[in-house]
Amino acid sequence: MKKTGLFFGSYNPVHTGHMIIANYLAQYSDMDEVWLVVSPHNPFKKKESLAPDYDRLHLVHLAIGDNPLLRASDIEFKLPKPSYTIDTLIHLREKYPDREFALIMGEDNLISLPRWKNYEQILENHHIYVYNRTVEGESELHEHPKVHFIIAPLLHVSASLVRKIFKEGKSIQYLVPDAVYRYLEENPGMYR
Repeated sequence: MKKTGLFFGSYNPVHTGHMIIANYLAQYSDMDEVWLVVSPHNPFKKKESLAPDYDRLHLVHLAIGDNPLLRASDIEFKLPKPSYTIDTLIHLREKYPDREFALIMGEDNLISLPRWKNYEQILENHHIYVYNRTVEGESELHEHPKVHFIIAPLLHVSASLVRKIFKEGKSIQYLVPDAVYRYLEENPGMYR
């Protein structure tokens, strides 16, 4: 059974930090591949701040390029909004019965996991790979047998920082993958 890591995010826009984590986990964990799942609407974020769904998906495709270990996914575009991880996981298990799906998240998301819809069902049926982020406090799920901590190389870059720099008219080169940088330079209206 193929093990697929699901790295959910708004990717607004995708940046180098996202790509380093996804590629690292695809190479240095027991996962066969990692899907970057573009979320149309995270229930914890304001929808108005998001670039259009398919524009963000296009940037993820550009960022992945020809990496065979990574894949962009629009699976949540076809599901009811707002997107809940449990609903997406149930849908994926039905659609791909030959795959085992695991979640990839930062430690900040692990701390908030008990507030997620049906989080117990997520933990019962899926492994969670947590990459280190500097956060205050420790999750109550820190010792859970399905939670695995990965020491991945991290960049202190965020999509909101990338958008801010871009809106100021400054260069985002090296903060985003080269193909994303070139696309945004040619299409500045997406974030300005």
